[in-house]
Amino acid sequence: MATRTATVADLDGIMALERASFPTDAWSPAMMREELASPHGWYVVVEEAGRLVGYAGLRAVRGARDADIQTITISEAARGRGRGRALLTALLEEAVRREVHDVFLEVRADNPVAQKLYLSEGFAEVGRRPRYYQPDDVDAIVMQLDLRGWAGRRAETAGIPASGLEGPDRSHGIGSEAPGEAIPLPSSESTPPTASGKGWC
Repeated sequence: MATRTATVADLDGIMALERASFPTDAWSPAMMREELASPHGWYVVVEEAGRLVGYAGLRAVRGARDADIQTITISEAARGRGRGRALLTALLEEAVRREVHDVFLEVRADNPVAQKLYLSEGFAEVGRRPRYYQPDDVDAIVMQLDLRGWAGRRAETAGIPASGLEGPDRSHGIGSEAPGEAIPLPSSESTPPTASGKGWC
């Protein structure tokens, strides 16, 4: 398994996964291309045996305090092996590099497994959007992560004394994963996303 930064050259592979995962509301190639090319976005892909099996995206305007998880998607055949958490970790580490303070996402209210994943990383519910997911009439749970706290906990787990930290920890990690829907919560300090976010991992 190889994880790397996504480029516009990955568009076809990403769109194949996008259409398979979201047959009724897939982003258009133009929307996805704009996301991949945006200076405010950062996308990562997972490859296995030369085949793209997952992707995830973050929107984090440089200099802003807030960031949004745009999407996390793993192909159905590749789920259950830690790739979803690995992608989430990669997005959070990039947010650390951009000196973000808080990360937001939204998750379907009928997806307790994804909620458990996000809660395990320190996300907390801060609100709801009734009937946000259409045509299913499912509420969206808005979640927020204190990124500096997340980085500090990771530093402690790695045995780095708190006094040795200058801002967030930049360590790496991979764990297990769960299915999830992730979409952005607009903030006053970040540019509004060009497309509504979502995900399945």
